Amino acid sequence: MQRMTSVSGRAVPLVLDDIDTDRIIPARYLRCVTFEGLGAHAFEDDRKQDPSHPFNDPRYQGAQVLLSGRNFGCGSSREHAPQSLMRWGIGAVAAESFAEIFFGNCTSLGIPAVCVDRASLESLASAVQADPTRVVTVDLEALQVRCDDLVVPCTMPEEARQSLVSGQWDFLGQLLDGAAQVRETADRLPYMRQFAAG
Repeated sequence: MQRMTSVSGRAVPLVLDDIDTDRIIPARYLRCVTFEGLGAHAFEDDRKQDPSHPFNDPRYQGAQVLLSGRNFGCGSSREHAPQSLMRWGIGAVAAESFAEIFFGNCTSLGIPAVCVDRASLESLASAVQADPTRVVTVDLEALQVRCDDLVVPCTMPEEARQSLVSGQWDFLGQLLDGAAQVRETADRLPYMRQFAAG
């Protein structure tokens, strides 16, 4: 299990409110069988409508931290949205607030989603816009977002924070780690023995 205590990297500023999951990943990509390749389509329609969209800007390519506004990830409850961000390269999101289901999907993927007050977000975004090579760190142990000498507090529900810093967010990893116990339990169940024999 992978502990997620901090994420550091360049940042992409997109401090807008009410960005819904349809904007993060257009609905036409929900038919995919796997999530592979979704990263290339993150914010696709917004990027086509606005060539200056930060996800089009070469200065922000390879960014690992997304800075956004209030109610990020609202709308349809689809895992495709955080999957597309993760596959674009985003490892953490700092926003003023999150839609609840989007936040849960981020946590279950190991993507820290932390809340930062608006003034601090705008200060972080200004610092990144002035120098996109600056490293931004989302620190879940100190509950801070740092960019050089700019250090701002962040919050997230303690249960989610604990699951990330302890590595308990990875449910599939937990299942695989317990494969021997799963087999032992299955061997004791009469209805499972018939499948093993067949």
